[in-house]
Amino acid sequence: MKIPATATCKAVVYQENLTDRYVVAFLRGDLDINETKLRNYLKAEIHPAEITAECGLTAGFIGPKGLPEGVRVVYDASLKELNWVATGANEVDMHYVGFNIPREMGEVEYVDVAKAYDGGICPICGKKSIYTSRGIEVGNIFQLGTKYTESMGMTYVDADGTMKNPIMGCYGIGVGRLAASVCEAHRDDYGPIWPISIAPWHVQICSLRSDNEEVAATSKRIYDELTKRGVEVLWDDRSVSAGVMFSDADLFGVPVRMVVSPKGLKNGTIEISARDKSMQEKKPVDEAVDFVYNYVVDELAKLECRL
Repeated sequence: MKIPATATCKAVVYQENLTDRYVVAFLRGDLDINETKLRNYLKAEIHPAEITAECGLTAGFIGPKGLPEGVRVVYDASLKELNWVATGANEVDMHYVGFNIPREMGEVEYVDVAKAYDGGICPICGKKSIYTSRGIEVGNIFQLGTKYTESMGMTYVDADGTMKNPIMGCYGIGVGRLAASVCEAHRDDYGPIWPISIAPWHVQICSLRSDNEEVAATSKRIYDELTKRGVEVLWDDRSVSAGVMFSDADLFGVPVRMVVSPKGLKNGTIEISARDKSMQEKKPVDEAVDFVYNYVVDELAKLECRL
């Protein structure tokens, strides 16, 4: 009909969990339902409806006028200012055009059950300042009430001597989701940058030319000394190029990197750098372990952590 979505009234249908009663929520055609808002308004748990031939609803053509008895109807606030809309006529292949809700349905209650959207108007300042972005749910809390304690016969004696059912709740934290959220917040174009408090290792030793006896011996000594002091160390002694080793180190995201190479040892130094590029030093071989240990301790202390 070449009518923009902003001038249409669409229906989203749910059923109440306890009664299977149908709930039809009407809102502007370009918006989506916020199910949490709808549950709060209905004061009932809901699920997407199963529209059957017996329920009296005509899928794809549902509108406010001509709904079967017993259906609970909710009008979103987005429809309040629309003078006319296109909407379903509750008959197959039929729609109303120029439908005016107050004229056809009388006085109705408008409630906010739509999701916020980019460019939406802030209810406080009145400006189109709302923006949305994707998020990661890292934890949740469920208020269970006495549903399970009653069913299990769990009771306790209250201070007044009466038997009561405890109120239950539970919470969960997703470790995998937590890791994903950290990577989302702490990263660059080359990989994650783990905060030292939760990094899988504190330090990574990159042994360039591990077939070189001096490189191998120095790397092992550094590894052993740091490990004895409680520092968690990843030692990469693979026979791969420097580019591959450094690229993998970026992907591991270990906070501190120590590079042991024939060239560096010839000059008597170890190259030390932070994954976030906040620190880069060349330290004498004999001072490298103390420097890295103190650096790790200081960084952990900033986060109120310790080895």
